[in-house]
Amino acid sequence: MINKDFFEALRDLEAEKGIKQDVFISTLEQALTAAYKKNSGQARNAQVKLIPEKNTIKIYSYRTVVDKVEDEEKEISLEDAHQIKHSYKIGDLVMQEESTKEFNRIAVQTAKQVITQKIKEIEKQSVYKDIAEKEGKLIVANVKRIDGENVYLEIGGTTLEGLLTKRDVLPTDHFKPGDKVKVYVRHIHNDFKGTVVQVTRTHANFVRLLLEMEVPELTNGEVNIIGIVREAGLRTKIAVSTTVPNLDPVGACIGNRGSRINSVINELNGEKIDIINYSDNPAEYIVSALSPAEVSEITVDTAAGVANVIVPENKLSLAIGKGGHNVRLAAKLTGYKIDVKPAVVDSSTHKANDIVSTNSANIILDDDFFDDIDE
Repeated sequence: MINKDFFEALRDLEAEKGIKQDVFISTLEQALTAAYKKNSGQARNAQVKLIPEKNTIKIYSYRTVVDKVEDEEKEISLEDAHQIKHSYKIGDLVMQEESTKEFNRIAVQTAKQVITQKIKEIEKQSVYKDIAEKEGKLIVANVKRIDGENVYLEIGGTTLEGLLTKRDVLPTDHFKPGDKVKVYVRHIHNDFKGTVVQVTRTHANFVRLLLEMEVPELTNGEVNIIGIVREAGLRTKIAVSTTVPNLDPVGACIGNRGSRINSVINELNGEKIDIINYSDNPAEYIVSALSPAEVSEITVDTAAGVANVIVPENKLSLAIGKGGHNVRLAAKLTGYKIDVKPAVVDSSTHKANDIVSTNSANIILDDDFFDDIDE
C-alpha cells in the first residue's frame, strides 16, 4: 500500500529532480479518486487524500444532507446525519472514511503510472522552456542525420532535434553527419509528436546575427541596422546608421581590409553582401541601395512611392542583377518601386550638381556624389 516508503520516494524526487512533492500530491489525489470510484463501482461521491506528514492515505465518501433522500449513494437524511453528528444541517456534506484495504493494489499501480507520466511531463516542459529561450537567436548545432532533403541537427544541452528543410538551407550548403553548423532558430512549437525546433540559414536575421558577432559596434548600439533584405544564396543588402560623430557605420561593419564582413561572407559560402549608409533623402537612399551599380539620373515621386532610375547602358545588367535580384532587393530595402532604364547618350543631361528629392523632381547625380558613396 502507499506507505512511508512511498512518501520517502516523493521526497527523494524533490531532492534529485527538484520536483516538489506538492506537484505530485494534487495529481495523485485526482487520479486515485478516479481509480477508487471506478473500482468501487459506486455512484457515491468520494475523495482520496494523501497526508505526507503522516505518511498515509485516506479515502472519504461524502453525501449531502437533505429533507427527502432520493439517491442513497449521494444523499443522507437529516435524521441519519444527526446520528453521526448533531450539528449537521440541510445542505451540509457528511464525510465518512472508507476502508483502503481493497484499494491497495490499484492505488499502488495508479500511483506508479501517475508519477512516471508526471515526471515525463515536467521534464518535457523543462526542455521546452530551455529551448524556447533560444527562439530568434543564433546557435551552433551538430548535423545528426540527413533524411532526403531534410537535415536533422543535434542541439547541445537538450534531447531535441533541430530541423533544416530544403527552403532553410543555402544552395551552396553541403552537410554530412558530424558537421558543426550555425543556424537561426526561426520557430519553436509543440505538436502531437513533441517539440519541433525549426532552424534556418536563409532568414535575413541569420545574416544580422552573424554580423553582430563580428561587429561590436552593432551590439553596443553605436551602429544600428535600419533595414536588411535578402535573397539567400545571392545577395543581402543592409542599411546602417550611427549617431556617433566621426564613426563610419559602413566601415565599422566591413572591418579592416574587409575582415569583419568577409567572416560573414565565408559562413554564407560567398553570398554577396552590400552594406550602405541609410539616408532620409529617398534619392540618396535608393542610389545607395542599388549598389554596386552606378546611377546617372533618378526621378523620385515620394507621393506615389516610385523611383525612375537611369544607369549607364553598360551597367544596366549590374543594376538589375541576376534574375532582377539587385533592383528587387533595393526596392524592398527602400520601400520604393524602382524602374531602371539605360541612359540615352546626351551630354546636356549631365550638368546639375545638386541632389534633390521632391515629387516628380529630376535628380542628376554628379561624380562627387558617387565618390562620397564609395568613401
